[in-house]
This record gives sequence, structure tokens and C-alpha cells, in this order.
Amino acid sequence: MSSQNLKQQIYSQVARIGKVVSHGHRLELLEYLAQGERTVEALAKLTGLSVANTSQHLQVMRQSGLVKARKDGLYVYYSLADDEIVRLLSSMRKLAETHLADVDRLVRAYLTVKDELEPIPRRELLARARKGVVTVLDVRPPEEYASGHVPGAVNVPLKELAKRLKELPQDQEIVAYCRGPHCVLAFEAVAQLREKGFQARRMEDGFPEWREAGLPVEKSIVTESRHSKG
Repeated sequence: MSSQNLKQQIYSQVARIGKVVSHGHRLELLEYLAQGERTVEALAKLTGLSVANTSQHLQVMRQSGLVKARKDGLYVYYSLADDEIVRLLSSMRKLAETHLADVDRLVRAYLTVKDELEPIPRRELLARARKGVVTVLDVRPPEEYASGHVPGAVNVPLKELAKRLKELPQDQEIVAYCRGPHCVLAFEAVAQLREKGFQARRMEDGFPEWREAGLPVEKSIVTESRHSKG
């Protein structure tokens, strides 16, 4: 085999990754899987896709090597192959924000307008949390929090925040985080907190980036109540 043919075959295989990341629904599925493993039904509910459509996307992602699956009885749970995928998604996001005007416009129009303050860097947040001078708030759903979270973080899902404000300290800065830099949950949480007089900021990026950076992670036990055959 000539070196040219070898290179072409390698690129053809690499292009299988491109087949996954060139589809918006598959990118969204990867973001949800970055929070922790999920069944087909759970992913379908999160994305609004049908179970059959979700399953088809997952099969393509599995064939590319980006996603792995494990069986638990009759059911199949999907997860990311490793944290390299988080780095891939982060690189794509940064490239898109830099070179695609439409992405930059959407971020400015729907996210930056909610919070123009610079988010707190991950390692700075870790240092301050260890000193006990900040409250870390995880506003993701409970099952995502249980799969892994910033050590010491308090889980108050965004939809419950208004009813649980009394649980949060008024005399300490609160730093919220969610699924990633484009996740609106943290933006909405910070806006609500500030409106009620709290000193609040966002964490840089989200939990997957925290974990990928090698920072400490805590986990809890969670049982998913609804399953789907893969």
C-alpha cells in the first residue's frame, strides 16, 4: 500500500467522527452524555426526539467510537467513550464562536445579555470553595448531579430555585454552574439570584469541562426510574 493510499484510508476513518459532529441532534446528545450515562428513553425525553430517532443517532455515534454502551439486564445505557470528546466539543464551540458570525450573534443576543460579567475560573472556584468563602450551586437535574458534581456543590435544579431560595446564604457569594458554556440554566439561575438580592456569578464553562480538567469530582447514588431498551 502506498503512503498516499494509507493516508486516504486513515482520513476516511477519521471522517466517521465528522459524521457524528456534523449533526446538531448528535452534538446535543453528546452534551447530555457528558453529564453521565443515560438510557435511550432518558435522552429522548431530554432532546424532544422520538425514542426510535434517538436510538438511530446513538447507533451512528457508537459506530464512530465516540459513545459506548453497557447492558444492565434488558436495558442499554450509553455514555461517552472518554473525556477526549469533551475536549473535541469545546474546541468546536470555540472555533464556531470565533469564525461563525451567527454563533457569536446568538451567544450575545441570548446569553451575554443575561450576564455580562466574566465567569469565575474553575481553579479559582475550587480554591475559594475549599476555603468556605463561596457557595457552589449545581442547577442541573438531580440525576446529572448524582452522576458527578463539583465537591461540596448544592443541587438546586433551576425549576426549584424560586421555592428554595431560603436554603441559600444571603451573606456569601453564590457561583452557579450547569452543563456547559452554552447551557442557559446557569445564566437563568444567576439572573434570578441577583434579582432577589444575592451576590451571584457563573462558573467558567460547565461540569464536563471541570471533570476533563482533572479537578476533583464527587458522585452520589441515583436510580433512574424509567428505562428503554437500546
